[in-house]
Amino acid sequence: MDKEEAKRKLKKLLRELEKIKGRHTELISVYIPAGANLIDIINQLRQEQSTAENIKSKTTRKNVTGALEKILQHLKLFRQTPPNGLVIFCGNVSPVEGKTEIKLWSIEPPEPLDVKIYWCDQSFVLDPLKEMVSEKEVFGLIVLDAREADIGFLRGKKVYLVKRIESTVPSKSIKGGMSQVRYDRIREQAIQEYLSKVGEIASKIFLEEKELKGIIIGGPGPIKERFVNENYLDHRLRNKILGVKDTGYTGEYGLEELVKRSEDLLKEASIVEERKLLERFFRELRSNGNVVFGLEKTLKALEIGAAEIILISEDLRLKRYLLKCPLGHEEVIIKEEKPQDVKCKICGNFMEIKNEIDLEDFIVEEAKKFSTKVKFISSDTSEGKEFKNLGGIGAILRFKID
Repeated sequence: MDKEEAKRKLKKLLRELEKIKGRHTELISVYIPAGANLIDIINQLRQEQSTAENIKSKTTRKNVTGALEKILQHLKLFRQTPPNGLVIFCGNVSPVEGKTEIKLWSIEPPEPLDVKIYWCDQSFVLDPLKEMVSEKEVFGLIVLDAREADIGFLRGKKVYLVKRIESTVPSKSIKGGMSQVRYDRIREQAIQEYLSKVGEIASKIFLEEKELKGIIIGGPGPIKERFVNENYLDHRLRNKILGVKDTGYTGEYGLEELVKRSEDLLKEASIVEERKLLERFFRELRSNGNVVFGLEKTLKALEIGAAEIILISEDLRLKRYLLKCPLGHEEVIIKEEKPQDVKCKICGNFMEIKNEIDLEDFIVEEAKKFSTKVKFISSDTSEGKEFKNLGGIGAILRFKID
């Protein structure tokens, strides 16, 4: 499984785990960081198991100690901590008071885990895993004034300072007996040289970043507007400038401030690619072009290799059930809930579920056979909501089908 596939599956699991709420503080989250000594972790959990014996509520005590025992038994399957660490969720998930149904989930994260957590609560601790699957888009940042410039990146939620450039621009006050005109000319030349240097260094840094989504420029004075308007950045980067923001500072604090003041630009940039894709979909749809929507037509397009891109709403919650009767007749049913008491359309016998898979997993696997791309569409935008209202599934086609 590649990294992107692992992240997609993890996203789906996180959606499932988010819905689980314990009746009491009996849902256990265990995060084992990469490189951790598994024996030390097991010993710690055994100590927690002993401590749990002091829980006053008999039911909660039983559920917590039972979950810990299940975790300990699961860890016996490992000789050492997996390369990226290990995350285990376990607890009583029964919706019925007084009934016990202890379930365990074990995840080897797609990226190295650097946190160690043991937590028992009414919900699972999911934030460290959510951070792993969040979109880690890369944005270039520049904050500058007449004194200094700072160049950095925003990667995911983290800001990194890469380069600080001190300017040699003299202050606005005249030195000695120099005339105002001559002094202004010297200062103007220094500003041009300084901005050229900033543009040259920033361009080199940003052009080496293949995943760069956009550039935001800020600072406490008017120099930032001049830097943009007079095109000091490489021509290949100018169309990536998302905007200019006022900040009170330069330096690392200035970069952090720039990000805080640019939430509108960052949000817009993160959905640009999705918006363009949906604009193409709806444009083709209006002209009766190479698109289909709805479950039946989309699956047909996928089956015959006509789909170039499959679009699936992130809110789509369907499963694909393969049923079989005693005489061997098969039927596929796609719906959210498990089908009950289905009779064979040929022989009339009751059918049994032989295979159950999330529809998105089925589509992703089938799409690989035809080099078809699969894109998951959020419903946070107006376009995403419109797509969801069409059924939440569709395809942009390589060629038109009936």
